[in-house]
Amino acid sequence: QVQLVESGGGWVKSGDSLRLSCTASGSTRGINSMGWYRQAPRKERELVATISSIGRTNYADSVKGRFTISRDNAKNTVYLQMSSVRPEDTAVYYCNLEIPPIPYWGQGIQVIVSS
Repeated sequence: QVQLVESGGGWVKSGDSLRLSCTASGSTRGINSMGWYRQAPRKERELVATISSIGRTNYADSVKGRFTISRDNAKNTVYLQMSSVRPEDTAVYYCNLEIPPIPYWGQGIQVIVSS
């Protein structure tokens, strides 16, 4: 089993910065991609950013140029640096990782951006 623990969420103002962290523990051998997804009220969960085991990144258009995903393989941790946040970034953010063929999800962490 794999456990994911997210941290760093909270309430911020528009234009501020915030960093989310997610650390995996348990049977973590073979982690492939890691990423962040989010779900806003009354909306479906959507991809924010992913990073492969070799550092290749992918971002949603809505966050390109503002968010940066990174990972520390030695710590089994993935980060999401959020800059210039906007009210529309308000959502529950979920950490995700894949140990093929199984995806694992964190419990979610709230980010609220006020205007």
